[in-house]
Amino acid sequence: MQTLPLVALIGRPNVGKSTMFNRMVGRNRAITHDRPGVTRDRMYGEVRRKGERDFGLVDTGGFALDDAGESVRWDAKGPEGLKGFEAEVYEQARIALDEADVLVLVVDGREGMSPLDARLADHLRGSGKPVLLAVNKVDGEERESELTAEFYALGLEPIAVSAAHGMNMNGLLDAIRERLPEEKEAGEEGEEPGVRTGLRIAMLGRPNAGKSSLVNRFVGGDRMIVSELAGTTRDSVDVVADIPIGHRKRKRGKPVAQPGEPEELWRFTFVDTAGVRRRTKITDEVEQFTVQAALKSARKADVAVLVIDALGGVAQQDKKLISYLDREKIAFLVFLNKMDMVEPAARKKVVQDLESALSICPHVPKINGSALTGYNVDEILTMARSIHEEAGTRISTGVLNRAMSEALSRHQAPVVKRRRAKFYYMTQTDVHPATFVFFVNDPERVKDSYAKYLENQLRKLLGLPHAPLKVLFRPSHGGKE
Repeated sequence: MQTLPLVALIGRPNVGKSTMFNRMVGRNRAITHDRPGVTRDRMYGEVRRKGERDFGLVDTGGFALDDAGESVRWDAKGPEGLKGFEAEVYEQARIALDEADVLVLVVDGREGMSPLDARLADHLRGSGKPVLLAVNKVDGEERESELTAEFYALGLEPIAVSAAHGMNMNGLLDAIRERLPEEKEAGEEGEEPGVRTGLRIAMLGRPNAGKSSLVNRFVGGDRMIVSELAGTTRDSVDVVADIPIGHRKRKRGKPVAQPGEPEELWRFTFVDTAGVRRRTKITDEVEQFTVQAALKSARKADVAVLVIDALGGVAQQDKKLISYLDREKIAFLVFLNKMDMVEPAARKKVVQDLESALSICPHVPKINGSALTGYNVDEILTMARSIHEEAGTRISTGVLNRAMSEALSRHQAPVVKRRRAKFYYMTQTDVHPATFVFFVNDPERVKDSYAKYLENQLRKLLGLPHAPLKVLFRPSHGGKE
């Protein structure tokens, strides 16, 4: 397996980097908005075109620095004296700059050149890497000369584009590919060792629950910006990490490490999402987009991790997220974070409150831990892999029908409208989530309480303690009797 060459988009806020990123990767990965500073963490994607060379792409936060440079000193390493979010955003961009093979400085053609554009151009040229100048928001070839003229002063050949409308984006892509490093031959030194495909795990929860800290703990570095201020993360950001995992075997629904077995590298994708607040508290348009992106990321993940701040207790919004995940049949577990900071006398109540909130889906596993210290963090991967394995289990019709017969013999269906529901057979129709269909004479006679009983029996008899199950009832033999 070989790593794709990487291209970084660098520039001031609101010049259209995220729009350009979405245009190149072919889907709306990054949140775009007229407000400056929406992107903070770096976001990765892949640019793939049939018949063309593929490459990785990274979107970075805008450099929201004073244009006159009065409060910021610049040297060969970049700006000094930054504070707060500006320092965090620059650090994320600096890492992307160091990783990248090609740099694209994005400027705003309509707004014109700023002193900061000149500072950035000098800084990027000092990296010794190929640098391209993309003059964005040039909406029409007739204005190309007018809007690009002053940017020649930066010492780079301007490429006029409109990321929003797609104008000349192919020209920019061609220029990027011309500057990519030469492809390595198979087996050449520098090629990374083989890794197995791991899971896509989405972090979900309220603001400041510790989702970004958890991702940083997994990847072993400050990959995500972490702050005590709620709402630091806005985009749903993919972070890929290769993690050594030993061979494990399930025993009674739990994965058990096999002693003496070698470890293998597994490539996990962790999705850090924006904090989800109560809808009544969301008045900001950008936050509405971030919440939608967070919930979408949970639906698309292999497993979601609902991170709850134990210090703040189990809030109403946590309960709503549990209800959402259960209703959508999303495979998930709950990580009760910051338990090391909770007073011993208060821990019992926090755990009891969580168990009460999970009463609608008692199959969901709970892990008490701390992203700060790393306590029980590894258990997340162990349990996530177990849940995913369960959700993908295929069970033969014969085994299913024996389980159905045993469940019915233990507890008959209740009498509804003077008759009981008559069960004929059952089958499995899908995985992720595992979906089981009971064929009965009249589905309306199956009460919700009895349907829940059958689901619980299937979990016990089939060895599926933690994965979400979808249990359906369909008419058979001509329908009602």
